Amino acid sequence: MLRTPSFLSTWTQERSMKWLVILGLVALSDCLVMIPLTKVKSVRESLREKGLLKNFLKEHPYNMIQNLLSKNSSHVRKFASHPLRNYLDLAYVGNISIGTPPQQFSVVFDTGSADLWVPSIYCKSKACVTHRSFNPSHSSTFHHPGKSIKLEYGSGEMSGFLGHDTIRIGQLTSTDQAFGLSKEEISRTFEHGVFDGILGLAYPSLAIKGTTTVIDNLKKQDQISEPVFAFYLSTNKEEGSVVMFGGVHDRYYKGELKWVPLSKPHYWQITLDRITWRGEVIGCPRGCQAIVDTGTSLLIGPSKEVAKIHSLINAAYVHEEYVVPCNARKALPDIIFTINNVNYPVPARAYVQEDASSSVCISGFDGIMDSLSKSESWILGDVFLRVYFTVFDRGQNRIGLATAV
Repeated sequence: MLRTPSFLSTWTQERSMKWLVILGLVALSDCLVMIPLTKVKSVRESLREKGLLKNFLKEHPYNMIQNLLSKNSSHVRKFASHPLRNYLDLAYVGNISIGTPPQQFSVVFDTGSADLWVPSIYCKSKACVTHRSFNPSHSSTFHHPGKSIKLEYGSGEMSGFLGHDTIRIGQLTSTDQAFGLSKEEISRTFEHGVFDGILGLAYPSLAIKGTTTVIDNLKKQDQISEPVFAFYLSTNKEEGSVVMFGGVHDRYYKGELKWVPLSKPHYWQITLDRITWRGEVIGCPRGCQAIVDTGTSLLIGPSKEVAKIHSLINAAYVHEEYVVPCNARKALPDIIFTINNVNYPVPARAYVQEDASSSVCISGFDGIMDSLSKSESWILGDVFLRVYFTVFDRGQNRIGLATAV
């Protein structure tokens, strides 16, 4: 059972004002680098449009993270293994380049994983053919240490090899950066995804053994003054979302940032006090663990509690999804997540999502956590992050939250 170190809360409060000043200075300096993110059509939306979603969901149950809160995320096997993830609902992508001269890729900036990988020219899988792939022979700075990797996912797997090269993220440059190159991708999710690869921003304990994460390399090479990054996710607009490295910019939120200590620096994992609806506790009644994850679109929780929420919002199970009357978005109350004694309301317009292509409204909740963790746990994905601007502070092992503008 995980516990939250009690001294972190007091220590964080004492230093918050000092750190806010530091972040303010960083935001006004040249050290803050902002990378535009584009809101794209998710794989789920694409499959729904093509009439393929029902069969896909039957074949591939929604499996985000395996052994979610396990202390033993072991890498002692022939291949480096990654926690299971399913990128069915990803909707925000940004651009990076790899190599000299640079080769461009569209990636998901994912706080629920720690590795960077893209397709390689040696991959002939359908998922690779439909995306941009990296050609090592075209880069003068590429070198190959000879390590094979295998990343496992809920709906398939990627196998390939580890390489090192220069990575550019906007104005930031990470030299000799370890990254994965796929040789085989067995995943219809990747096949239909708009993104080419994944750039993980979780802790090194989740990364391929013996590699240095992108955020650690950027700090080590003095590309950023503080190991801090933040996300602003737009609600409806295709453009306007951003991930920023090295600090924060206050134009993306209102009020003050509220700091939450991590309960375990592995995932971006925090303690969730409770979830309430009209004053009634409907989830996490005795406190529980939650992971703040940009690589998850929905709010994921225990199936019994999510079933109760679906009952409260009158969601009906149709074609493997929970459908809500669209007019309910104006009538349903906020669902409140209490974190570190602060209430974070999520309004119905956020947790009931409208699919513009089909004029159907879908629940932003999904219940799968029972099989993944013995203790109650939640994943706070993009449904939550669109409402709250979020700062990820590696230096002090904490998350900052403020209402997004």
